[in-house]
Amino acid sequence: MAYYVYVLKSSVDGDNYVGCTNNLKRRLVLHNSGKVFSTSKRRPLVPIYVEVYLNQQDAFAREKFLKTGWGKNYIKRVLKNYFKGESKKLGG
Repeated sequence: MAYYVYVLKSSVDGDNYVGCTNNLKRRLVLHNSGKVFSTSKRRPLVPIYVEVYLNQQDAFAREKFLKTGWGKNYIKRVLKNYFKGESKKLGG
């Protein structure tokens, strides 16, 4: 079974949400239908980054890392061109 660590971008506040699941499609539906408390007021959410793991513990450890300051900086570095395009859309 595969486990997915994902980053969603909120279209409301522009912030990112990091999560982990074994069924990415179903989890995205739950997020965007308002059934996940932590993201219900931040919809719509768009997936901007996904990693796949074969081991659940590895996936949860990675999710925990991506929620730290270092992990947030990692996402900003890896997606620097994506975020450049986003700032241009916002006029920055």
